[in-house]
Amino acid sequence: MDSEVPPLELVVDPARPTGRTLLAAGVEQSYVDVRDPRHLHFEYVRRMAAVADLAAPPGRPLDVLHLGGGALTLPRYVAATRPGSAQLVVERDPAVVDLVARELPAPPAAVDVRVADARDALTRAPTAGYDLVLADIYRAARMPAHVRSLEFAAEVARTLRPDGIYLLNVTDLPPLVFARVQAATLRAVFADVCLLADRRMLRGRRYGNVVFAAAPRAGRLPVARLSARVARDPVPGGVLHAATLDAFVAGARPATDAATAPG
Repeated sequence: MDSEVPPLELVVDPARPTGRTLLAAGVEQSYVDVRDPRHLHFEYVRRMAAVADLAAPPGRPLDVLHLGGGALTLPRYVAATRPGSAQLVVERDPAVVDLVARELPAPPAAVDVRVADARDALTRAPTAGYDLVLADIYRAARMPAHVRSLEFAAEVARTLRPDGIYLLNVTDLPPLVFARVQAATLRAVFADVCLLADRRMLRGRRYGNVVFAAAPRAGRLPVARLSARVARDPVPGGVLHAATLDAFVAGARPATDAATAPG
């Protein structure tokens, strides 16, 4: 996950000795099991992984761009579940990259980690170069304005192949105003969009993470299979798509670079 320069540390999970949590200023950023890269501790990461699992037949290598790296949880997972996948990880904070490289097992050779700003890296990315683009970009618990706009989403769409999928993690609290704006933003660019989240969050009962999946091609997202997968999660989730996502957006307008720029 992108961040500014808060104090960083990796701590052992007392309930799972092989688990490591990356903390920034005491706030959980990433979790990795050093023995089992398929173990995903955070519910939102499991939801992102569910989409990655269903994006192509099991085991097929994919070309993946990760915007925000953290402890490389999802790059490690994709490498384990789809061996041979070529993955580029972009992380803004060199201190995160250095700590993870020093304290955690090295990722597979096909995972390339670079220090850069996510939007700068995205503008340099090849057109139609990726099957998956995953974004989990935060600085001091906030998603920077320049990575949450319609223009940013359009750049993501440019880098995706025709059957590619964009995955975006956002955090929000009731009444989910920010998530509604992000839904409207993605729908202005992508032909198929769905939302995955804890059912309690969708009922307006808690703060947490919302995962969006978006695709350039209409009907691309495996919504029925995703719904079944997230419903079986230890923290049961729901999926909003089509009419239910229409109701969720409820008149929200897309964010633009001009609208999100400092006044």
